[in-house]
Amino acid sequence: MEKPTKEQIIHRAYELWEQNGKPEGRNDEFYHQAERELQEKPEHSESTIVPE
Repeated sequence: MEKPTKEQIIHRAYELWEQNGKPEGRNDEFYHQAERELQEKPEHSESTIVPE
């Protein structure tokens, strides 16, 4: 499993921040949550094709 890039983590953290109402002072919380999510995510999960 590849380690997520800093850019990927920041992008996901921003999404989480927006979803939670853009609270102030919780940057680290969202960054670490995004990092955990991306590290636990199986490789190629977005491009998985399910045969019919």
